[in-house]
Amino acid sequence: MRHILVIGIGAGNPEHITVQAINALNRADVLFIPTKGAKKTELAEVRRDICSRYVRSSDSRTVEFAVPVRRTEGRSYVESVDDWHAGISETYEAMLEDELAEGKTGAFLVWGDPMLYDSTIRIVERVRARGRVAFDFEVIPGITSLQALCASHRIPLNLVGKPVEITTGRRLAENFPHNSETSVVMLDGEQAFQKIDDPEAEIYWGAYLGTPDEIVISGRLADVREEILRARAEARERMGWIMDIYLLRKGADFDE
Repeated sequence: MRHILVIGIGAGNPEHITVQAINALNRADVLFIPTKGAKKTELAEVRRDICSRYVRSSDSRTVEFAVPVRRTEGRSYVESVDDWHAGISETYEAMLEDELAEGKTGAFLVWGDPMLYDSTIRIVERVRARGRVAFDFEVIPGITSLQALCASHRIPLNLVGKPVEITTGRRLAENFPHNSETSVVMLDGEQAFQKIDDPEAEIYWGAYLGTPDEIVISGRLADVREEILRARAEARERMGWIMDIYLLRKGADFDE
C-alpha cells in the first residue's frame, strides 16, 4: 500500500511552514512538485526552496510534473473545472504508478491549506476511486492566504460575534453587504469589488502574500478602488501572473 501526504506549505513565505509539515516532508520518499509554465516559475521555486531548507533525508527525491491547463471554451465553469480535474487525476495516477513504489510515501506540496479553495484532496480522492493504484492518504494543514492577508493588514478576520463569508468574485454581489458584513474573496479574475457601490464599505487587498513581491492596500473602497486596479494591472504585467485576495467589510465590532 502506498501512502500519500497532502501538505499545506503556506502562502508563499518558506517560514510559514509548520513543524508538522516539516516532519511530514521528511517522511516522504518522493516529493511531487507541480510546474505551471514559464510565467509561474516562482511557485515551483518556493516549493524547491522549502524542500532544500527543511528536507534532511538523503533518500528522498523530487519529481516535477506539468499541470494541465484548464480549457474554458464552449463549457460552463463547472464543466471546465471537472474536465481539468479529470486531466490532473490522470497525471497523478501515472506518477503514482511510475514514480512511487509499493510501501513508499509520496507528498504533494499544496499552496496555502489543502482545505481552502484547493482541489488536491478532490483529485487524490478521484484517483483512489478509479482503483488502479491502491493508497491511503493524510492531510497536513497550512497557513492560508486569508491568514496572511489579515496578518499583513493587522486586522482580525471577523467582527465581534458576527459571521464571515468566504466566496468568489462571481458570487460576491449575492451577499455583500446586505447579508454579510464581512466577505473574503478568494478567486476574482474580474475584480468584482468594482461593482460594489457602498460608501461605508472598506477593503483590505493583498497580492503575492508572504513573498518578497507582496503588495497590500487598504482603505475605504471608494477611495482606494482605482489604486488597487492600477497596482494589480501593473503587477500582473510585470510578473506575468497574479495571486490576490481581499476582504470587504461594512460595520463595526459593536453596533451603536
